[in-house]
Amino acid sequence: MKQSLKVGLVQQRCSAEREANLQTSETRIREAAGAGAQLVLLQELHTGLYFCQREDPALFDLAEPIPGPGTDRLGALARELGLVIVASLFEKRAAGLYHNTAVVLESDGRIAGIYRKMHIPDDPGYYEKFYFTPGDLGFTPIDTSVGRLGVLVCWDQWYPEAARLMALAGAQLLLYPTAIGWDERDTDEEQQRQLDAWQLSQRAHAVANGLPVLACNRTGVETDPVNGDRIHFWGHSFVAGPQGEILAEAPADEEQLLMSEIDLTRSETLRRMWPYLRDRRIDAYDDLLLRYRDRK
Repeated sequence: MKQSLKVGLVQQRCSAEREANLQTSETRIREAAGAGAQLVLLQELHTGLYFCQREDPALFDLAEPIPGPGTDRLGALARELGLVIVASLFEKRAAGLYHNTAVVLESDGRIAGIYRKMHIPDDPGYYEKFYFTPGDLGFTPIDTSVGRLGVLVCWDQWYPEAARLMALAGAQLLLYPTAIGWDERDTDEEQQRQLDAWQLSQRAHAVANGLPVLACNRTGVETDPVNGDRIHFWGHSFVAGPQGEILAEAPADEEQLLMSEIDLTRSETLRRMWPYLRDRRIDAYDDLLLRYRDRK
């Protein structure tokens, strides 16, 4: 196993121009490779605007098959540069069956594995249930040349069960491509509370599982061209160590290639001192399978 891992996170603004978005992603990936990155994480649905601000059947035309043109292009880049890329695509699986899918491209260009987003939100401005079928692959890490990756997507980041199940299956890193932002009508205080909660939740997954966490978020303001709604994506992509410590963090409103080096040996050291997996009371957790524990 590698002792350390150099990673790059591509925080970018997106437009309606797919080619321009991909060019930006590819430029940043090349910069990451030049800086020694062995793993690059892209943000959620990085090829276009966040289209889930409204429900429109015509927008299903944005989806693509896996494997397909997106994975072919990024796979060729991964092979050329000799690094692992984690990308996020709107997957067309069959007529009427679509997923929000993360794809891991191995350093030889092949698809090492995919993860289909399990938790699907349905909130004002985030109408994802209209577009995405919940994932059916479970919480299964993906083996790569840089380690076993526990890849999750955005709304998954609020669920400790998802992170735990990835850890229990041997994940060495938790990765979250993300598209989350503010409603500009909220007060500054409320916006700060939301950002703090988002970061704290993922840092807690790092602590509870003794694993590094990579979270790559969008930046910029995106306005829906039909209804005029706006989301101010809050950026703040970050890398946290296995005690939740922030190793690197991007700003709110700027595009940035965020680089960090992760010590992969620390998880073993920490789990010996804080043996959460050893002390879990697996004989007493049956009620976790309930939607809610009603009082008798």
